Amino acid sequence: MKIFRHRLSFFLGALALIGLCGCKQEAPPEKAKTSGNSAVEAAGQAAVDYLKTPMDEARQAEGKLEKSAEETAAAIKKSTQ
Repeated sequence: MKIFRHRLSFFLGALALIGLCGCKQEAPPEKAKTSGNSAVEAAGQAAVDYLKTPMDEARQAEGKLEKSAEETAAAIKKSTQ
């Protein structure tokens, strides 16, 4: 029974190795840009802009909070002296 399992696993491993080596990926031929590609790029840019605006607003809010925290720390330090 052990020999059968070893032969089966060897056969399946060899088959997988042959399959992987036989499936060489080739680069697709260069295609001229079509309107479909520009539509995809426009949709991608719209998604980036959609996420970028809230992130910019969050960065501005973070800057205000940091400035406020520094002012508060300075006020506390000044009052304790």
